[in-house]
Amino acid sequence: MVDEKRSAPRVAVIGTGAIGGAVVRRLLDGGHEVTVWNRTESRTTELVAAGARRARSVREALSTAALALLTLKDYPAVQQCLAEQDTDLSGRTIVGMYTGTASEARLAAQQATALGAQYLDAGIQAAPETIGTNAATILYSGSRHAFERHRPTLALLSSPRFVGEAPEAAAVWDLALFGVWYDAQLGLLRALEAARAAGIDVVEFARTAAAQLGHVVATVPATVAELRQNTYPPGPANLTEHLTVLRHLIDLRTGRHLGDGGLPQVAARIETLVEEGRGGDGLTATAG
Repeated sequence: MVDEKRSAPRVAVIGTGAIGGAVVRRLLDGGHEVTVWNRTESRTTELVAAGARRARSVREALSTAALALLTLKDYPAVQQCLAEQDTDLSGRTIVGMYTGTASEARLAAQQATALGAQYLDAGIQAAPETIGTNAATILYSGSRHAFERHRPTLALLSSPRFVGEAPEAAAVWDLALFGVWYDAQLGLLRALEAARAAGIDVVEFARTAAAQLGHVVATVPATVAELRQNTYPPGPANLTEHLTVLRHLIDLRTGRHLGDGGLPQVAARIETLVEEGRGGDGLTATAG
């Protein structure tokens, strides 16, 4: 077991790339003792000169600290790192700080807990240069106890946000948020592509597109309320009316560079709901 009182100030950072390096420097500035390890040892030289201690192995790094931040490039690197450990890590918290999938987060949590450690998965919504500033947000999920225990240290890096006890919650939140941007941006590009192909002035069209996107943003609270309450008022149109428009859109997007955006699957979902007698519901019902 780790002596929490004695070792709590020490943090291990595994992987000293752009994010890892920024994390180490911020922790050092915050008064923490930091042990670092990187597969390419030379990449730790500047950090050691700044006050970090270099470990000869991941095992040695993990043995020195109650909190270990795995700032590695992806899940396979995390998996390999944890698979090489054969010691009891009871009393330690491992944080996976990489962009991954929900299944990867669950597997990393299983590996860490099998070694006796508590696990937190982190979704990093920050660039290296913003680490330690109000512009950085890092999402955490997994062990709430571990999050609360290490919150003061994590708060040195960003505005820490605990988003759920399921290990994959941070990864899902992070990716779903990216999805909002991609869906909106690609939807705009599909619309501009179709408008330009029809000889429409895209500058004039874009003004109306911006207003349309504004309607989506404005209705976010109402949409969330509908999902939480399982009530789906029709709003400007019901599912039967939406289905007609979607079929026209599918036809408009056929053969375009950016595809149809998955509208056939949405139309199929609406057709099923209409067959079930729910044609009078609003569009939110498709996610209900």
